[in-house]
Amino acid sequence: MRISRYILPTLKEDPSDAVVMSHRLMIRAGLIRKESAGMYVYLPLGWRVLRKIIDIVRDEMDRAGAMEFLMPELTNAELWKESGRWETMGPEMFRVRDRNGMEYALAPTHEEAFTAAVRNLISSYRDLPVNAYQINTKFRDEIRPRFGVIRSKEFIMKDAYSFDLDEKGLEESYQAMRAAYRRIFERCGLDTIPVEADTGAMGGSDSEEFMVASEVGEEVLLLCDSCGYKANREKAEYRREDKKPGEQPDKMREVSTPGVKTIDDLVGFFKCTADRFLKSIVYVADGKPVMAVVPGNREINEQKLARATGAAQVDLAPDAAVEEFTGAPVGFAGPVTKKNIRILYDYSIKSVVNGITGASRKDVHFSGVNPGRDFIVQEEADITFAEEGDACPKCGSAMYVKKGIEVGHIFKLGYKYTRSMNVSVLNESGTTVTPIMGCYGIGINRTMAAIIEQHYDDRGIIWPPSVAPFDVHLVGLGKNDGEITETDAIYDMLREKGFDVLYDDRKASPGFKFADADLIGIPVRITIGKNYFQTGEMEATLRKGQEIYKVRKAELADRLRTLIK
Repeated sequence: MRISRYILPTLKEDPSDAVVMSHRLMIRAGLIRKESAGMYVYLPLGWRVLRKIIDIVRDEMDRAGAMEFLMPELTNAELWKESGRWETMGPEMFRVRDRNGMEYALAPTHEEAFTAAVRNLISSYRDLPVNAYQINTKFRDEIRPRFGVIRSKEFIMKDAYSFDLDEKGLEESYQAMRAAYRRIFERCGLDTIPVEADTGAMGGSDSEEFMVASEVGEEVLLLCDSCGYKANREKAEYRREDKKPGEQPDKMREVSTPGVKTIDDLVGFFKCTADRFLKSIVYVADGKPVMAVVPGNREINEQKLARATGAAQVDLAPDAAVEEFTGAPVGFAGPVTKKNIRILYDYSIKSVVNGITGASRKDVHFSGVNPGRDFIVQEEADITFAEEGDACPKCGSAMYVKKGIEVGHIFKLGYKYTRSMNVSVLNESGTTVTPIMGCYGIGINRTMAAIIEQHYDDRGIIWPPSVAPFDVHLVGLGKNDGEITETDAIYDMLREKGFDVLYDDRKASPGFKFADADLIGIPVRITIGKNYFQTGEMEATLRKGQEIYKVRKAELADRLRTLIK
């Protein structure tokens, strides 16, 4: 492709609204242009990269035995109502009506659509296993689209759904996808960190995210080098400390604390550390009140809380409801209470000695509070976030934190959708059984951005050869007609030998052309300039490392194949 005939609007300066490197470079290198908040146009160079990623994903999915479908992007509301997610998906789902008043959604995901399609295609155990996938556009009404294509309203996703006869079959499908994902990201040149993850709104049991370490990542990872434990912050567990030896229980007493209700206020008032307090927060879990009690230095993990309560949704209780449920205003509730309210304790509460907590009355706290004596821990669970420095749940070593960009996520969905949507087959005995599902997603656009986040320098992008928009960037510096004709001949020769070539045939300075070549980041640059016309030697420059090789025309094709590998 000749640049003189190509739409490639490179920029020298960073765009003012781009705050992460991938976003800056994708705009500067002419890969994308912003259409509106959270929506982007992929220009020819960017679309070539996306197609390379899609080809790798498709190749590995087909290799793993999955079958490609193409599903409607507009999905019927009735399917979402069957699964119970029409309301619980929340405002992120675009909902529309047609002229007849029928409700639809622009699909943010396709569990319901695939489940509905497959239930009409299978009837016997002989039809299983099935792994169906698509590479298609998804829509989510993000409240704050950010970081370019890392979080956008419209994006391309590979989503796959496995249907198996039993849990053994699901495990085989799940492991096949785990292996395929590792191959996909390796072929894309990505160094990923697979971590344990929460299944969230998708439901199900086991779940694994594939993360790319990045300081701009929105995900927080807890990692242990000693044993290899890896989990995202929503899922990560940690070992709690035992009771401190030698500390004797005090007598519980009331303390007047007018207007002192936040943890920071209490720390100053009682002159102690935050972990001394029993923080008691009231939630509404599927319409019923529950008090979560955690140490004052810990944050409540609402995903863990939902799992522990068995609720589909948990929300902070309004102030008026807190007073109704506990008899105290916000900031003064506590587990020492006569109110009949469900109380869920974090595992660490049992080790507290002489804690401080709200007395379930306005402007009053209890000090010297001890579990087992002053209140009974009847229901406990892990309901707090793990933090940097916490003890690894497997080996006890200190964990550390990294930020990450999620590029892929796999789930064991279980029976959530096949049961609610009445999918059944006959087993070998002729008995009706419900198939079990898995779900496997890769963000194509996000993968593209993550590759750039891992592969750039101060000059621009450094594409791994497998996803580079072109194999070779040919820079012509010829000045007269004869030199330009000779460069054109080299361009034609490379194309005939199967190379995908971007040919800079513009009438521009060498410095301008080299800067664009570095910015665009194609793996190998071939320069046809003064030295070639005098000695017959051209320069082959690797974008990564900037090594320069002298090459003659006769050996160019063979040398390029070696350099690209």
